Amino acid sequence: MTHSNALLESDLPQFKMLNRGKVRDIYELDSAHLLIVTSDRLSAFDVVLSQPIPGKGEVLTRVANFWFQRTRHIIPNHLSDTPLEAVIPDEAQRAILGDRALVVRRLKPLPIEAIVRGYLIGSGWKDYQKTGGVCGISLPTGLQQADKLPEAIYTPSTKAEIGAHDENIDFEKTVDLLGLELATKVKEVSLRIYTECARYALEQGIIIADTKFEFGQDESGNLYLIDEVLTPDSSRFWPADQYQPGLSPPSFDKQFVRDYLETLDWNKQPPAPELPEEIISKTAEKYREAETRLTGS
Repeated sequence: MTHSNALLESDLPQFKMLNRGKVRDIYELDSAHLLIVTSDRLSAFDVVLSQPIPGKGEVLTRVANFWFQRTRHIIPNHLSDTPLEAVIPDEAQRAILGDRALVVRRLKPLPIEAIVRGYLIGSGWKDYQKTGGVCGISLPTGLQQADKLPEAIYTPSTKAEIGAHDENIDFEKTVDLLGLELATKVKEVSLRIYTECARYALEQGIIIADTKFEFGQDESGNLYLIDEVLTPDSSRFWPADQYQPGLSPPSFDKQFVRDYLETLDWNKQPPAPELPEEIISKTAEKYREAETRLTGS
């Protein structure tokens, strides 16, 4: 079945494509601006699935914009004032893109992903079971799966090429990569954004268990929040009313697809198995519900 409102790949031949990532297509507009199109592609276990999740890219873009506005008092972000109409005057092209496209400032991305964990889940839980800590940060004994951590922890990773896995690194390694001042600022800003936004999300009935941020710099070395922020793709969202320590909670993100794929006999190498229609529509529904709960729209 084809989804008429789904966008697997964007096609804007008038611009130079710089990168087609797992989810985002990035085009060069000029020396100072990029056009980012968030497609409806879904990746799981670092493999891009062949079927899109209808509307997912629009949800991700709107949710990220919502958070970019809410975090401006903490750190500037890559959004530019240039409206889409100014760079894509063709109405038909704009209609295909919907809310998926953004004109952003062209910044130099930092070579790390800033990961913040507020709860013990995923690779963090596996690490804790083995070592009693997460990424070298020691934690109290006796914690259960999905427990809230005493305070949020910062566990950065390197950025991997498509098809490879990111590698967890310690704070000292980020100092080697970025220098002490910048590494410290990234850590402090990441923890502050997570803490403030997780508090807000909880009031809306969503637990943000963990998330990853990306940052970039301009020519003067000023730091900006880039890429996406606190979306269901870059974060683990749980419904607060179904949360119970000791169990892996249901989620509003692609964990639903991951859980389905885990039931199959698949070696997590491309190509990924086809998803049943029911899984596709249920996933699209979860993304929409996350947006509605968070933004009220």
